[in-house]
Amino acid sequence: MTANLTFCPTGSAELAPLLKPVTFAGMSLNSRFAMAPMTRGRSPGGVPTPEVASYYRRRAEHGVGLIITEGILVDHPSASHEDPVPRLTAGAAEAGWRRVVDEVHAVGGRIAAQLWHLGSLREPIDGVAAWTPSGVREPGRPTNHAMTVADMDELLASYAEAARVAARAGFDAIEIHAAHGYLLDEFLWPFTNRRTDAFGGSPARRAAFPAAVVRAVRAEFPANRPVIVRFSQFKERQFDARIAENPAELNQILTTFVDAGATALHASQRRFWEPAFPGSELNLAGWAKQLTGLPTITVGSVGLTRDFLRPGRPESISGLVERATDGEYDLVALGRILLGNPGWVTHAVEGRLDDIVEYNKSHEDTYH
Repeated sequence: MTANLTFCPTGSAELAPLLKPVTFAGMSLNSRFAMAPMTRGRSPGGVPTPEVASYYRRRAEHGVGLIITEGILVDHPSASHEDPVPRLTAGAAEAGWRRVVDEVHAVGGRIAAQLWHLGSLREPIDGVAAWTPSGVREPGRPTNHAMTVADMDELLASYAEAARVAARAGFDAIEIHAAHGYLLDEFLWPFTNRRTDAFGGSPARRAAFPAAVVRAVRAEFPANRPVIVRFSQFKERQFDARIAENPAELNQILTTFVDAGATALHASQRRFWEPAFPGSELNLAGWAKQLTGLPTITVGSVGLTRDFLRPGRPESISGLVERATDGEYDLVALGRILLGNPGWVTHAVEGRLDDIVEYNKSHEDTYH
């Protein structure tokens, strides 16, 4: 069964263009809404439980066309120190994810596995330092290990194995996390990538290792299922950071991903309505689509308050839908608002604004 998304007279009719079935990177979706990845830490021993399956199913049955999972750690000791964060390994974790996939499919949704490595945000444990591109010590972070080419080869094998497990578990797509200051984004960011070999220097060279990850995943994941790359300018610990100072630099990075086999791009920014570069109103997803021709997902403070559903402003539903229908981007990702409101899409369509709880940080501690 799937949610009935027929409009009520009091519903937000502005949402109608986002609720039509769409083909995204060859994948059929029942709406243009996606669920953004958000770490939840409810998988003891790295294994998703039946509760995890119910959590994702609930969002899919309320009109979210594409579920993007929380970051799933690739199977390598350097990936993370956190136990409740899920992993993508053969055996119990694979079976757990198969249950999640089946529950999402049962209500007509599609689901992508997001592959993740923390990089310098991994706490050192057992005397093993975090792996980073250049060993740059960021403020407030411990000393870390500058990766060798042999280290990169190890991680490529881990990403490839994760892709194989994702395929067996039935995921409809894979998203590679190369945003927000985690390992692959640290290669893209000049501040953390000081390398002088083939993996540092120009934007294209900084993108070389993340692109190698894309290539390794693409080789092991069925050709008819998308490989999405998530990227950002900002970092979780530095909002004004940039991997590209202008569209030409961004083009170098994204073209490298495309050449490696990426089939879609997920451009993460803090506020979807803000332009990515001076001189154009295009946001980051808009630039990604214009530069590469690939379908894109936009995200950034969508729907966090009830006022968002009152039309008339660039940062409201009006601006979001207008830009989507103009072709600036293809999908819209809902993030934090879905933590406390699994039925947000249904409630918005039906005009049940009183049933929508505005986002607050305490929602990060809920799980329903």
